[in-house]
Amino acid sequence: MSYLCPLDYRYGREGMKKIFYEESRLQYQMDAEASLARAHASLGTIPKKDADEITRISSLKFVTAERVREIEKDTRHDLMAMVRAMTEQCNGDAGKYVHLGATSNDIVDTATALQIKAALKMISDDIDVFLSTLAKLAKKERDTLEIGRTHAQFAIPITFGFKIAGYIAEMLRHRERLEQIMPRACAGKMSGAVGTGAALGKNFFDIQKKVMDDLGLTYEPAATQVVGRDRYTELICFLATVATSLERYATEVRNLQRSELSEAAEAFDAAKQVGSSTMAQKKNPITSENVCGLARVVRGFLVPTFESQVLWHERDLSNSSAERFILPHVFTLVDEMLFKMNDVFANLSVNRERMIRNIESAKGLIMAEPVMMKMTEKGIGRQDAHEIVREASMVAVANNEQLLDVLLRCSKLKGVMTGKEIRDVMDPAGYVGGAPKIVDDMVKAVEKALNRKV
Repeated sequence: MSYLCPLDYRYGREGMKKIFYEESRLQYQMDAEASLARAHASLGTIPKKDADEITRISSLKFVTAERVREIEKDTRHDLMAMVRAMTEQCNGDAGKYVHLGATSNDIVDTATALQIKAALKMISDDIDVFLSTLAKLAKKERDTLEIGRTHAQFAIPITFGFKIAGYIAEMLRHRERLEQIMPRACAGKMSGAVGTGAALGKNFFDIQKKVMDDLGLTYEPAATQVVGRDRYTELICFLATVATSLERYATEVRNLQRSELSEAAEAFDAAKQVGSSTMAQKKNPITSENVCGLARVVRGFLVPTFESQVLWHERDLSNSSAERFILPHVFTLVDEMLFKMNDVFANLSVNRERMIRNIESAKGLIMAEPVMMKMTEKGIGRQDAHEIVREASMVAVANNEQLLDVLLRCSKLKGVMTGKEIRDVMDPAGYVGGAPKIVDDMVKAVEKALNRKV
């Protein structure tokens, strides 16, 4: 069998892809039809036995994707093909009540909301697993000294656990965003051709509420023929933001794995794994690079998502074809990325010795700030202290010597700071500020969110 899309043979986990398979979509649509029939029956507009029959045949056991496709060749309307396939499976008079009072997108949008609900649940679980992994790593590396870098240059000391704590804070915000977006993204409708519910008559409001309560969805309170596509725009923007965060973490792994840094690296199976077809020594950050590439694909779906929000009058069909691509691809890729980044950090190799060597290679320059702050404690003005340390740093760089040695012979510090005071303040381990507590706080935040220890 030949395939076209990489999701068919290379990317994506089966659980997420299954939500968007043709058969699953068909089942979700039949679930909406069955719920509509039950709502009618509860209000006495159709016989209960007929609603029960519609519910019974609303299954892939009776209505197959193959049969729907066969009918669609004639109807050239996929939803109506499903309705006819359901109708022909019904016993007695039940078939005449299938799709009663509904328009196509009552069923399509409600089914899509069910897909989104299931997919967001998977993303939520992914985030929780990833948060647990990050919390364990942050706790383990709480006090592991590392150089903080700004503009890709040495800055001041941090701990590796502190770096991971920043990722935790970001992912906790994503977790909060997901909880907030769930009711807005998981909205269906059962309000007819232009949203007025006219075909459902006096029972319109009751039927719509009963259907959505039955399916565990919210509903569009003032629909057109479709639910507002601002909901999908918000959803895809959220998923793209998660993907971008993952790309940020993956980029950091790639940078730390550079030969000249070698502070952290993806796990590598030396017994079997091949890094390069020609450079046999290579150990490449392939998973992190993969995640970076997939994030760019996810963000590429933002433009058609925004454009699909703009529909003519009470709705046109320009959004439909685009959304068939957008939702399955974005959800499948973000799920894949979360899974892969969790694996990277769960098995990350942290080179603590190299981190110390890199700190030592700075020749004390990364401790310029604490020296300056100590000088201000001793009565030197902040600006004067800055200039003294700046001049000393430039001398150290020019002469390739330790900043400590330059400061020890600095005449402007005579009688201000002793040699011991200068040495003590230049200990990197003593200048990580609140990093350890920040790690502790972020680990506790994860434990509170997950309601368990990590």
